[in-house]
Amino acid sequence: MPLKESEAIVLRTYPFRESDLLVTLFTRLEGKVRGVARAAKKSRRRFGGALEPLTHVKVTYEDKERQELARLDACEVISSPLTSEVSYPRAVALGHVAELLDELSPDREANDAVFRLALSVLAQLTRDEFWLPVTYFDLWMARLMGYLPDISECLTCGRALNGSRAYFHALADGLVCQEHKRLASSEMSAASRKLASQMLTAPLSKLRASALPESTGADLRKFLLQTLERHIEKKLVTRGMLDRIGV
Repeated sequence: MPLKESEAIVLRTYPFRESDLLVTLFTRLEGKVRGVARAAKKSRRRFGGALEPLTHVKVTYEDKERQELARLDACEVISSPLTSEVSYPRAVALGHVAELLDELSPDREANDAVFRLALSVLAQLTRDEFWLPVTYFDLWMARLMGYLPDISECLTCGRALNGSRAYFHALADGLVCQEHKRLASSEMSAASRKLASQMLTAPLSKLRASALPESTGADLRKFLLQTLERHIEKKLVTRGMLDRIGV
């Protein structure tokens, strides 16, 4: 079969056989693709540092008939968030982007909007001011996957929330007013709802970290990650790690 060429973001690598690597890529051409990089652990000549997580690459690969895994022929680095020293909090943020892309992207299903979103967020994750790009990424992944409900009105009665108090629950979609909140609900501040509206209408490059509420948008992220986990029916590993590095 003919070789395919595409931009891609490296999501994960695993040891495979004696000297190979099993690589998960999010490609612009075909979405998530799993492939084998032959002898990648033995020789760095063909792949170099191109298989490091979250590296933006140009990849050449081939699909073999009746084989699930593609054969990676070559990778060329376009950009990498790992060119400068990576602190532990920034590593967690980068890992969170990789985990969401991996968990939410179906195999072999191209999604150019998600690809462009990932590149814009990775471009901003070059410093330790990571809460804004992480929150932006969570919000837009929920939106692009079709999981984000309207957060401007009460899901139960339809009343506009505006600046009034709003609540959400781990087992239910959307926000509700104080009158319809359930036991063990969490509150989302008006500042976080305003931030979400700004994020949905402006590119990440136009937003400033100072736009974050004092809580760094923790309540908004909690709402978004609960929504995503409910739909994928799985706990995200990096969610707990983000919680532990503080908000």
